[in-house]
Amino acid sequence: MTSMTETESVDVLIVGAGISGIGAARYLTVEHPGKSFVVVESRAAAGGTWDLFRFPGIRSDSDLYTFGYEFKPWREKDAIADAPLILNYLHETIDENGLADHIRYHHRVRAAAWSSQEARWLVDIDRADTGEHIRIRARWIFSGSGYYRYDEGYTPEFEGRERFGGTIVHPQHWPEDLDYEGKRIVVIGSGATAVTLLPALAEKAEHVTMLQRTPSYILPIPRQDPLANWLKRRFGDERGYALARQKYIAQQRLVFEFCQRFPKAARRLIRKVNASQLPEGYPVDEHFNPPYNPWDQRLCAVPDSDLFRTIRKGTTSVVTDRIVTFTETGILLESGTELEADIIVTATGLNIQVFGGIEATVDGRPVSLPDTVVYRGMMLSGVPNFAMAIGYTNSSWTLKVGLVCEYWCRLLGYMDDHGYDTVWADVDPDMPTRPLLDFGAGYVQRALSTLPRQGAKPPWTMSMSYYKDRRQLRHGDVADEYLHFSGPARRRVPRGTAAESVGA
Repeated sequence: MTSMTETESVDVLIVGAGISGIGAARYLTVEHPGKSFVVVESRAAAGGTWDLFRFPGIRSDSDLYTFGYEFKPWREKDAIADAPLILNYLHETIDENGLADHIRYHHRVRAAAWSSQEARWLVDIDRADTGEHIRIRARWIFSGSGYYRYDEGYTPEFEGRERFGGTIVHPQHWPEDLDYEGKRIVVIGSGATAVTLLPALAEKAEHVTMLQRTPSYILPIPRQDPLANWLKRRFGDERGYALARQKYIAQQRLVFEFCQRFPKAARRLIRKVNASQLPEGYPVDEHFNPPYNPWDQRLCAVPDSDLFRTIRKGTTSVVTDRIVTFTETGILLESGTELEADIIVTATGLNIQVFGGIEATVDGRPVSLPDTVVYRGMMLSGVPNFAMAIGYTNSSWTLKVGLVCEYWCRLLGYMDDHGYDTVWADVDPDMPTRPLLDFGAGYVQRALSTLPRQGAKPPWTMSMSYYKDRRQLRHGDVADEYLHFSGPARRRVPRGTAAESVGA
């Protein structure tokens, strides 16, 4: 038996010290300065994705005017930024808001049990630094842990993998001492990570090949935005950042809507841009012509056309084919071609894991995520005092997280004003549902059966529109007929829980 030491009792426990968790902590500090909270982080440092991934060239795949927080201007000149700049921005946010003393590192949440009678979460945590097993009591849990596994990336089974005599690397676990200078490298994949790696590796490698089964839509964008930088010079960091942010929000939405409404025209336009960036006679339709419509999966951005520039120089190439087997010296393809390699990089995606794999119960009843429905994109039906941050797939992640945090803080204030300590959302069991994310990416499709679901209409939809969410989360009513509240004066519990009999 392992001993369990109860260490703290807080109003809010925030899971994850990445961009979502740091943002939630800042909103809570400003909007509810009297509430106690801790941020638990399983790793040894803050920053989430931007501290975890160390592969060459890692950068944002959307602009920092919308990927950054609304409350903190992005002061750098680059709109598309490298990881060190983003990490510095996050650490500044921690320092400027006095969050460092609230963060507990090496704390991995293992289980969380809600007690309706106590109106508390009992959260069991493993401490990797001391080997202790501790428990924290919390009135609320805010999950800012993202949606993928931090300890394991996705790698499909490759025939003959054990035969390969070189080095195989997954970008999620990039060795700091990997020497790739003068080496032949094959990067398997065609997503954002692959198109980032190619030009970065090409600076030292002999040659880098991107091996893809299916092409992606790839668009060149400027690393710096002259208009955004002019706005900051003209109006100052605060106002200039706000104006640039609104410009990018509108721009992202227009591009998405255009691609959705006029997919054929969007496909032709993207192809024309690609062809203009590639060498004369390049087989554009073989390597840059996906079988799906634009924005059925996320578009890949390449700042200052860096990928296309390396293709023109001949330091990188793209091969579209299927893998038969790894060999001693490379990869044999269905076409009969063998790609020789010293290093193979499996940029094959992520493993989705919502809420960090926490085992949750409500009054002794296990929470089955596929049996829950999202409420306003930030709560789960039948799960009290639990909020989550899942950002947009068609726009910058942080845009959604900011609105979620605003609504969450409004909800906390509403509960305080009315003497409530518990809230949960009830869904009509006969309401039709559909998958949580309408997104064709492989990492999403592999995990849909394990995720919560969404309904057919608000507030049960996982909205991907900033403007709609702004109306609902920032300006809409806090409470509606689907939210149920409870407090010391009249204790109620969610339907279907083991403790339902104690409630009215």
